[in-house]
Amino acid sequence: MAAGRTKTTYTLHPYEAEGGDGHSYGTDAADALGISRGRVFKTLVAEVDGVLTVGVVPVSTSLDLKALAAAVGGKRAVMADPALAEKATGYVRGGISPLGQRKRLRTVVDASAREQRTVYVSAGRRGLQMELTPADLIALTEAVVAPIGAG
Repeated sequence: MAAGRTKTTYTLHPYEAEGGDGHSYGTDAADALGISRGRVFKTLVAEVDGVLTVGVVPVSTSLDLKALAAAVGGKRAVMADPALAEKATGYVRGGISPLGQRKRLRTVVDASAREQRTVYVSAGRRGLQMELTPADLIALTEAVVAPIGAG
């Protein structure tokens, strides 16, 4: 795990994962752990002008594709094919982590993360969340920070 190879302080939180395709894993994680949906962030893979790009937004919001494209200087963004996202990151859908991906993808973290003392992101599999500071998440992913959450 990327955070484990650094001096980053984090806490792992296992929970009982449910659901199949099309399921809202992030909201299930927040509910199972009793955490505000504004503190649990989902990792979504999109293509910005043909380049895979990760958007990390609270599970209480949607990814604003226009804002994601603008954050990385692109013109157009579309959600990546799930199979392509899994292949590029090395994780399965519902367990894609912004950390420790097979191929490091450029990443944008929603600006709301900075409002939290700690945030939760997938630790690389369904049923496991990692809690860390927003500053550590941003540093470890070398992320751009921008308002990319909608709703």
